[in-house]
Amino acid sequence: MPTSQNYAKGQDIVELDAVSLSQAIASRALSCVEVLQAYLAQVGRFNPLVNAIVAPLEASDLLKQARGLDEELARGHWRGPLHGFPQAPKDIMPAAGMVTTRGSPIFAGQVSGTDAVVFERMRAGGSIFIGRSNSPEFGLGGHTYNTVYGVTRNAFDPSRTAGGSSGGAAVAVALHLLPVADGSDMMGSLRTPAAFNNVYGFRTSFGLVPHGPTEEVFFQQFSVAGPMARNVPDLALLLGVQAGFDARLPLTRRGEGTGTSFAPTPRDWRGVRIGWLGDLNGHLPMEDGLLDVCRSALMHFETLGCQVEVVSPKFDFERLWRSWIDLRSFSVSGANAALHAEARTRALLKPEAVWEIERGLQLTGPQVYDAMRTRSAWYQCLRGLFEQVDFLVMPTAQVFPFDAELDWPHAVAGREMDTYHRWMQAVIPASLAGLPALAAPAGFDPQGLPSGIQIIGPAQADAAVLQIGQAYDQASGYSRVRSPLLG
Repeated sequence: MPTSQNYAKGQDIVELDAVSLSQAIASRALSCVEVLQAYLAQVGRFNPLVNAIVAPLEASDLLKQARGLDEELARGHWRGPLHGFPQAPKDIMPAAGMVTTRGSPIFAGQVSGTDAVVFERMRAGGSIFIGRSNSPEFGLGGHTYNTVYGVTRNAFDPSRTAGGSSGGAAVAVALHLLPVADGSDMMGSLRTPAAFNNVYGFRTSFGLVPHGPTEEVFFQQFSVAGPMARNVPDLALLLGVQAGFDARLPLTRRGEGTGTSFAPTPRDWRGVRIGWLGDLNGHLPMEDGLLDVCRSALMHFETLGCQVEVVSPKFDFERLWRSWIDLRSFSVSGANAALHAEARTRALLKPEAVWEIERGLQLTGPQVYDAMRTRSAWYQCLRGLFEQVDFLVMPTAQVFPFDAELDWPHAVAGREMDTYHRWMQAVIPASLAGLPALAAPAGFDPQGLPSGIQIIGPAQADAAVLQIGQAYDQASGYSRVRSPLLG
């Protein structure tokens, strides 16, 4: 085990993967104070370029927390793998004593009195919350910008978008501002920024990680919380703290409790069947070159001994899209209708939020019911596919990271986008079916901009998805490509 002398320079500390960092803290080879100081220095160095972490807390207060955690270790009390880890909870859900704006000027300056369950677990596990990771308003859209904190910029090219809505988290991980980060995913919010910043983001199975307001426990079934990291073992480390049943959220699962190890183990992958969904038989427009980059990544599954085959679900994908936007608008309008009803707050909503809320308010009961029937039919379609293959793979995003000054891509491959989020349609198959989906790096375009693939597993096969994701990472090596900003 290394000693603190090995890490005399803060830069060396932030270069450690999260698993090694956790071991060094637990063995007291590194102190929590040393780790905090190293990460705060890294934030000071790179955050002004990218604006990933917002609403920072006072360094003196953070150092006091770190000293307290060191004292606990001196007494033989280790809180778990996140003991002493600097973290920046995504600015969507409440974090006690911290500003929670949800990216909206309506809530600018609002300080939360309680933690969301997933933050509660991270804090109890020894995390030091140093600020918030930036997110678009209400998490709407795949580009992280808002009128409260501004634009978050890509870790590989600051002139480009970070993706969203967990854009701040992805950039913070890619630039070693944090060892790991939390995020949430309804419409690719963990996956799109992971693809755009060459890191891993995991959309967990619904119910694996407690997520959402306790007053919406039976309505909120699309957005999930999950981890983001530079590699799969680090991802599993955070997930082990996040996961587990909570009685306040009765649809969470009892099978995996807090502290469960999701660390992937080696296995023989020969004969494992990979179904390549590609662009859904031409339904999804793709930026020139992106599909070729993602197809090239498939060879790494073949290197492992997997059998890769093209699969084409027999489903009406426009019907699938209509069901998604109906259910999404229904959910967004239900959560935010009161803000729309009052003229003062409605004037502060961004156009995309107004569009979602007004569309949701116009839906009828039969329309919502029909959308749920389509969702059920889609799940059954995929269940049938998983009788033929073990995992499904498709591109994470339909574009490479675009200009950060744009609001969103209004056309892809010459096809006009009819909504602000149509360009993100590739993330819908997993979201609508409630399946685990790992966003994994897949290579780069000629300008060095990252792309990604999704590895989708059957219902509740989270551990299996992480397992094959780890094997793919070791075979491909894409995640070991660093941002040019890091030198």
